[in-house]
Amino acid sequence: MRISSFDDFLTQARQQSDPQRLLFVFTKTERPDDATPAQLAAYQEGTGGALTPMASLDKALADVESFTALSDEARQHVPDWKIVFVAALAGRDGATLTSKDAEKALDRMIEMIKMGSVGTLIPFDTSGHAVLLNA
Repeated sequence: MRISSFDDFLTQARQQSDPQRLLFVFTKTERPDDATPAQLAAYQEGTGGALTPMASLDKALADVESFTALSDEARQHVPDWKIVFVAALAGRDGATLTSKDAEKALDRMIEMIKMGSVGTLIPFDTSGHAVLLNA
């Protein structure tokens, strides 16, 4: 199944045999200090810029009712987020992993985003649509 929306992602997560813990890193767009004129123009048009991690969060799948609820919660802490990167961790022995279990994975996600190596993460925009990022 191709994931084109957050709803697709939730459907896939619910179909897994092991319970899933969902990981989220919310980012905002910033102008890179070393931006080329073309990159600066894209940033000013709202189509470019560097994605900077601003907040991370993990939740048991059962605690995520919808993208709207997740987005509303995130906006309380990061009102200007633009892209949320999402991943899932499978539980063990029929049990959902804890937030403590998710800490290292969230740290890895943040580092991946900072390095621009996000191939295994799924990015969603503020409307819950999956986006394709330019490398």
